Amino acid sequence: MSRHLEPYQGNPFIEIGRLISEEAYKRDRKEIMLQTPEQTGGMVIDLIKTEGEDIVVGEIKKSSRFEKSAMMQLAYYLMRLKNLGIHAKGLLLFPKEKKKIEIALTEELENELIEAQNEIKRIIALPIPPQPKMIRYCKKCGYQELCWS
Repeated sequence: MSRHLEPYQGNPFIEIGRLISEEAYKRDRKEIMLQTPEQTGGMVIDLIKTEGEDIVVGEIKKSSRFEKSAMMQLAYYLMRLKNLGIHAKGLLLFPKEKKKIEIALTEELENELIEAQNEIKRIIALPIPPQPKMIRYCKKCGYQELCWS
């Protein structure tokens, strides 16, 4: 994480997500931490399994309400793995909704990720952070105290 900031681990939504991740899909291997020297920031893959010859990386979420951000997170993991020479498929899992969405790292999605990364890098490079703006994600965000205190 930039500037060593991490979400508040006592956030009830983070705790609920952690519990769902622990309880769902018990037979599949979970919580794989990956960090390489050339890439800043580690990532924790919720679930990894094989289907035939394919590696499947899963991201477990409480709800599909923020499906786009969940998709971008999973696509980021797929892109990082691709850069390491590991080609994998993605699977968004919403156990409470009994819903699964397959995610493929397309050129279009990869370009969208690169644009988002460039915007994040631009913001990180600012001498002071921009003024916070209340958006729909703020209410349940683990970083809420950093922006609004």
